[in-house]
Amino acid sequence: MAVTISVTVLLAITAILLIRARHTTLGTAVIVWLSGFTTASTGLADPVNTALAAVAHLFHH
Repeated sequence: MAVTISVTVLLAITAILLIRARHTTLGTAVIVWLSGFTTASTGLADPVNTALAAVAHLFHH
């Protein structure tokens, strides 16, 4: 029996573990989690990509 897990869920779990272990900040963990929507090509991929691009644009100028 094959067990599958969404990339989004996997990255959310990873982000939570990183925060609990104090290896990252909440902001970075959110970016990791949002990247899961892009990687998994979910229905939220386009809005997440747009939001991440807008945030990246703010930091580049």
